[in-house]
Amino acid sequence: MRAEAVVDLAALRGNIRALRDRAGSASVMSVVKADAYGHGMVPCARAALEAGATWLGTATPDEALALRAAGITPDQARVLCWLWTPDAPWEQVVAADIDITVSGEWALARVVAAVRATGRPARVQLKADTGLGRNGAQPHDWPGLVRAARAAEAEGLVSVTGLWSHFACADEPGHPSIQAQLTGFGEALAVAEAAGLRPEVRHMANSPATLLLPEAHFDLVRPGLAQYGLSPVPEVGSPADFGLRPVMTLQAWLAGVKSVPAGHGVSYGHSYVTPTATTLGLVPVGYADGVPRHASGTGPLWLGGKWRTIAGRVAMDQFVVDLGGDPAEVGDRVVLFGPGDHGEPTAEDWARACGTISYEIVTRIGPRVPRRYVGLGGADGGGG
Repeated sequence: MRAEAVVDLAALRGNIRALRDRAGSASVMSVVKADAYGHGMVPCARAALEAGATWLGTATPDEALALRAAGITPDQARVLCWLWTPDAPWEQVVAADIDITVSGEWALARVVAAVRATGRPARVQLKADTGLGRNGAQPHDWPGLVRAARAAEAEGLVSVTGLWSHFACADEPGHPSIQAQLTGFGEALAVAEAAGLRPEVRHMANSPATLLLPEAHFDLVRPGLAQYGLSPVPEVGSPADFGLRPVMTLQAWLAGVKSVPAGHGVSYGHSYVTPTATTLGLVPVGYADGVPRHASGTGPLWLGGKWRTIAGRVAMDQFVVDLGGDPAEVGDRVVLFGPGDHGEPTAEDWARACGTISYEIVTRIGPRVPRRYVGLGGADGGGG
């Protein structure tokens, strides 16, 4: 095999249980958007539900519909979808009993039209922009949206099942926007309550807020990165500090080994030239597989019991490692990142090497890299 991502579902279940413990009385939504942050949406969703999550979160309608198509029924999990455009499959989503995030009256109008077309009421959740500045209704638009949603609810067209918002800086403990957003959310809830809305859930906590802000837990928490065993606040604590374990191990096998003299250029542009006679290993993954091109000359990996660094530029399908004269053979295993148990780099190490965040490192691993699932049973612990 050229490469694979080993996904430890036992670790994921353990992470969900650890997050449930932190959530207290709040329910847990497993955020499985972007193919479960690159881990595989359906297997991860099922594992999260096995561990006690009761909601699933997706960005796009297609993701939400794929969960239903995979056989995850409304009795098994509520599904919330939050990123909508005017030409989205509104009718299909209403028919699939998926909770629809509404951030403006235009979206509510689309929902009502879908309800009239399908003949069944819709579940909607209203989102307030409390300071992130992306989706959600601004404070001056919120009362009008609430009134319109309550009127649609009174008419039997929709059920307002949730009120929610999203933090901008929950991963920066002490940032003044955190309290400002909590205050803004409280004000939004008060407006909704005064209008007669009685939602099933109120929620605001992403991964960092789930770990660090119990006052933000409300009725439901929405961990994304944390459930995959990565720390959303690495400057505060490692995954182990929060009782989490990384779920993905990315590995490949050497596709070539050769000796070269000193002064030999390596990969495009010759940004790396061998300082001495050495041995080069060819790793058959590249930026088409999700290895960042920004990892050129910096990306860490584990090979032959040593931490090594990518030599030269990452190409579309491959990169090179200077083995410093160490013996190696075609077929030797290379670990790009994993839990770190044996000294191998972690996704956080890759994030630091590339000047990005661990979210991007795991999410960008592409479909050319097959996923192999381990820990399929219900037991705790790792695998693979």
